[in-house]
Amino acid sequence: MINNTLKHALFKYSPVILLFISILNEIDFNNSDYTYFSFNFVYILIFYYSLKRDGGIGYIFIFIAGLFNDVVNGQPMGISSLCYLLLSAAAVYLRNITLRPNMLKDCAFFLITILVLNFINFMTLVIFLNYEMNYFDQTINIFFTFLLYIFFSFIFKTYDNLILGKFY
Repeated sequence: MINNTLKHALFKYSPVILLFISILNEIDFNNSDYTYFSFNFVYILIFYYSLKRDGGIGYIFIFIAGLFNDVVNGQPMGISSLCYLLLSAAAVYLRNITLRPNMLKDCAFFLITILVLNFINFMTLVIFLNYEMNYFDQTINIFFTFLLYIFFSFIFKTYDNLILGKFY
């Protein structure tokens, strides 16, 4: 049996650990060999835990993770940090204005948020910095990120409730 302090530490820091593991190992399938399958796991993780927990992952951790992501992917410094912080802020905003949580509303807001974030990413990289982007790959990424949010939110909720217990 795991004692309560260890369970609380796992509950608090497991999203942070998962965030850095996913960024450093690039498990988001953005640049994979699968032509018609791409999703952004980091967006799902940040949005879910910012929406469902009061403390979320923590803005400092999200900012540092964005810097690491920029280094790993070779993007200009700060682009991913900006997108991750805006995603977290949008999730916190949704949490604060919502009276009755609903998965359908969460998914719709998540879709709108990732569309706005990808537009900001597009504007910054393509127009201002002359990066080349494949629009079809971006569309596939948005589509599968949106669809897999439902699946991963169920997994995260099950993990929080069954494995670690509720601390909030």
